[in-house]
Amino acid sequence: MRVVMKFGGTSVGSAAAIRQVAKIAVESHHEHEVVLVVSAMNAPDLRTTDTLIAAAKAAAEGDGDATAEVAPRLLAMHMEAAAALATPSDCATLEVDLRSMLDYLSNLSRSIAILGELTPRALDLFSGLGERMNARLIAAALRGAGLDALALDATELIVTDDRFGMATPLMNETREQARACLQPLLIGRQVPVVTGFIGATKAGVPTTLGRGGSDYSCSILGAVLDADEVWFWKEVDGVLSANPKLVPEARTMERLSYSEMGEMAYYGANVLHPKTVQPLVQRRIPIRIRNTFNPAHPGTIISAEPGSGTAKAVTAIKDVSLITVGGPGMLGLTGVAARIFGAVARAGSNNLLISQASSEQSVCFAVARTEAAAAVAELRAELANDFSAHDVEHIGVIECTIIAVVGSGMRGTPGIAGRIFGSLGDAGVNIIAVAQGSTENNISLVVAPSEGDEAVRAIHRSFSL
Repeated sequence: MRVVMKFGGTSVGSAAAIRQVAKIAVESHHEHEVVLVVSAMNAPDLRTTDTLIAAAKAAAEGDGDATAEVAPRLLAMHMEAAAALATPSDCATLEVDLRSMLDYLSNLSRSIAILGELTPRALDLFSGLGERMNARLIAAALRGAGLDALALDATELIVTDDRFGMATPLMNETREQARACLQPLLIGRQVPVVTGFIGATKAGVPTTLGRGGSDYSCSILGAVLDADEVWFWKEVDGVLSANPKLVPEARTMERLSYSEMGEMAYYGANVLHPKTVQPLVQRRIPIRIRNTFNPAHPGTIISAEPGSGTAKAVTAIKDVSLITVGGPGMLGLTGVAARIFGAVARAGSNNLLISQASSEQSVCFAVARTEAAAAVAELRAELANDFSAHDVEHIGVIECTIIAVVGSGMRGTPGIAGRIFGSLGDAGVNIIAVAQGSTENNISLVVAPSEGDEAVRAIHRSFSL
């Protein structure tokens, strides 16, 4: 079986964690062809990517020595781990490589300070260095554990457009390039250790894939290599039925469908982002969420099959504003919804939830709290004439929390909504608004921020999740 694995965050944050990664890779390699994708190394007091980005921004403000000042700390962190994991020969080679990378960025910082400008293209060079350094460290650690491992920059594998900072992969070109490079290594039983987060344009200029880019790199490679499964190693046993900080009895779910995962991710669960794993969903490649520090646990498998159960999980989005637009003249007013949501789009806001009664006299929608003021300002400008004519009489804003109940098994099952509403009524939670999509995978409720936590607990209890 061919498996592409992603290790990030706490999984690669120390020598002890990387040793555990090496153990997992060795055991997996006995049975499978294995590709590793890794994030930057992050210690509690020294986060590599954040540190490098801060140095780049400092250079743009005139501090040309910012990168040179942090480089020794970054080098020491990586070499301290290497000393505990790799052979002396590999350590010597690694130190030369890492020094060369850091020296290059230090020189670039001085140039940026002289120019007084940090371009997105230059920032991508800083942003991606942590992954490049850590891939070499982890490959050395795997060799120290007995594997024939090779570090590879994803600039050699993932071809993207030139939208620096949030590049989009060009899948056909990536498939051709990645397979040409990786297939011979896998056939030869080598273990490629690939940098997450970064790619390169057709001209070879380095780019980054934006937020969640390391996970995205893994899914891209899994898709183009036709992997049998893709495993995302985290610090939890799998996907939980609720936030364990709110619901101590939350359990790890054995199986989720792609659509269920997408709903949970959209509504606040700490799961893979739908866009990140879209290449895998399109090719119907199963995904596993597993625990780096408890590898014996099977984790959660995400595939086209939903598994059993009706409601499976309860999630919440906090710091949300519910905006209501209403007035007697909205009844039958053609195109008013398009104008409302067009105005919200121009404000750069994303609608998290939409609800409208059949009376057509009001429509409400939820946006992130930080986006509410801009959305309201754009709405007032768009509807100014309607206010004058009293067709629209108010635009209201209240703070709220969105609760989402997710499960493919809810589709066509009578009584689910009644059970949810009854549990909230018993808990004394008032429902402000409700929305449900036609797929019936998700019932979303709006409640007051002060009642959000209790709403999650009440619904979780009601379905014995």
